[in-house]
Amino acid sequence: MDPASPSPAARRAAAITRHLAGADTAPIPRRTSLEPSSCLSYVPPESSEPSAAFAPSDLRRLLDGHDLPTRDWLFRAMEDSPLFRSRRAGTGTGDRVFVAPDFNESKEGQREATMRRITYLAQRGVFRGWLSEDGAEAELRKIALLDCVGVYDHSLAIKIGVHFFLWGSAIKFLGTKRHHDKWLLATENYDIKGCFAMTELGHGSNVRGIETIATYDSTAREFIISTPCESAQKYWIGGAANHATHTIVFSQLHINGKNEGVHAFVAQIRDEDGNVLPNIHIADCGHKIGLNGVDNGRIWFQNIRVPRENLLNLVADVLPDGQYVSMIDDPDQRFAAFLSPLTLGRVNIAVNSVYISKVGLAIAVRYSLSRRAFSLTPDGPEMLLLDYPSHQRRLLPLLAKVCLMSSAGNFMKKMYVKRTPEMSKSIHIYSSALKATLTWQNMITLQECREACGGQGLKTENRVGIFKAEFDVQSTFEGDNNVLMQQVSKALYAEFLAAQKKKQPFKGLGLEHLNGPSPVIPDKLTSSILRSSKFQMDLFCLRERDLLKQFAEEVSLHLARGESREKALMLSYQLAEDLARAFTERTILQIFLEDEMNVRSGSLKEVLALLRSLYVMVSIDESASFLRYGYLSRDNVAGVRKEVLKLCGELRPHALAVVSSFGIPDAFLSPLAFDWIEANVLSTGSH
Repeated sequence: MDPASPSPAARRAAAITRHLAGADTAPIPRRTSLEPSSCLSYVPPESSEPSAAFAPSDLRRLLDGHDLPTRDWLFRAMEDSPLFRSRRAGTGTGDRVFVAPDFNESKEGQREATMRRITYLAQRGVFRGWLSEDGAEAELRKIALLDCVGVYDHSLAIKIGVHFFLWGSAIKFLGTKRHHDKWLLATENYDIKGCFAMTELGHGSNVRGIETIATYDSTAREFIISTPCESAQKYWIGGAANHATHTIVFSQLHINGKNEGVHAFVAQIRDEDGNVLPNIHIADCGHKIGLNGVDNGRIWFQNIRVPRENLLNLVADVLPDGQYVSMIDDPDQRFAAFLSPLTLGRVNIAVNSVYISKVGLAIAVRYSLSRRAFSLTPDGPEMLLLDYPSHQRRLLPLLAKVCLMSSAGNFMKKMYVKRTPEMSKSIHIYSSALKATLTWQNMITLQECREACGGQGLKTENRVGIFKAEFDVQSTFEGDNNVLMQQVSKALYAEFLAAQKKKQPFKGLGLEHLNGPSPVIPDKLTSSILRSSKFQMDLFCLRERDLLKQFAEEVSLHLARGESREKALMLSYQLAEDLARAFTERTILQIFLEDEMNVRSGSLKEVLALLRSLYVMVSIDESASFLRYGYLSRDNVAGVRKEVLKLCGELRPHALAVVSSFGIPDAFLSPLAFDWIEANVLSTGSH
């Protein structure tokens, strides 16, 4: 640069001075004509993306796991009915039908629409056998059908789930023949409408503390159910505000002045004409941030009387003279048995959250494969969103996570439907860990997908944004996620103490790895090592075993200082959180690895390895625990972050094939997933 020439700053200052002084009098060239600019046009990803390296149908069989024809049948049944249609969007090749609820309807309108849809599904035979058929195949079928309903509308799925999986399951699994004969078939046929009155204003997760009282009157051979105070009102009871005719009431059982703990009773709350029965008061919970198609209500019981036979008595019974009998002597085990209907609810919530993540990702990925922005050169074409490494980093790790979590959901479903009494503890731990983790991940996924869709993600018709509000509640109901993860850590701590006390090896919950020597992590991690399934399992197992040991030592330290066991566990909550996460992430990886090993060599197996490695690398990158506790060095963690970008680049060509494998019909996505320009032309965008 010539030292005598003025600096850029000086040149800019001089130009501004001339302009302000009116000295900038150079004539502006006049254009004689405007060149027409070409408008943007939509290019379907299928026509621009490379052919799939694997058959998406093969990956779908792995991810869905079961009942694919049944799912497709229900999807078509919903598409066929005007009750489920939202709008038609022109696509240039004919009208495309999209199905979605009308969230612009009033709360009352959404509730009535939900009931009309339930009636339609019942008439199509969707619920046939849901309570009358037994066996693993029948249970898997109804879980699959509920998955599909949830993809359409969360309110519809919750309304159905409360009736069949909470009310119906309580009758089936906590009741005996007299209850089955009276209520099961009527429930399956939707002749009566059930709800599940457990949660109270003052107690949610702490069910032991509920305040509703059921007092036995041995003279009349009836239970008197009462709401003794305002905090005892039953709260958030799905179906109660408008439609339910019957409810399961969880109450403290009082007999002859003794509290026998929480028990479940059947009570009718409305007559055949929908009128609320005497001494029962019901109020609406009001408008919510989502799920307004569910009529959540509050219930007060003013000394209502129900027959002695209305006690669900599989676990415990009250004889006519008032004698209390139970086949389970331990009150803690008895209480756990009364909560068993919640387990299926957690399984369904966890699995449904995975499907909603799939819908969000299918929309966001398809949009990113047709939407362009900016260019690398002044006159060059704009780039597809998914060709930006930063956009790949946003969406593709979520794609990997949802695939691995699909396998975890299938594992949990199959464990539940093949359950035995000996498996109860394991099912509770797995369902708690996966319900919390998968629902949290769903919210993370939906938020990122919403942002990745820009302003279009805010439109209700594009589904991703509205899903955030509709599914936020998953983190709370059927067990607050933080509380559930604390239960996981407590259970692992109990397993650790039992193994030490009995001097026996660990068995179950995938903890067998604790019986062997501690894994050794190489000092320098290359790309090939990072992608090795052995290294990945070794690292996750090392973290889990070390955190379990640290957690046990910290609790022991608090106990030695005179704290109670419960307070010692409470004070160790930070390690408890890390441990529960380590257990869950190791479990998810281990389950997927087993599925991956069952796939024969080929392109699909290679893509599964990419998905697995990306899941592991992102889990390391997002968790401070690997650095905090010294499992990896700073250099190795930096190497992991670089590997994430490499894996995203390698997964990029397969993105369309992966989302296509989700099996979500086009109608259940949104206009944004297809010709978003045509969907917004004046004739369709003016409403």
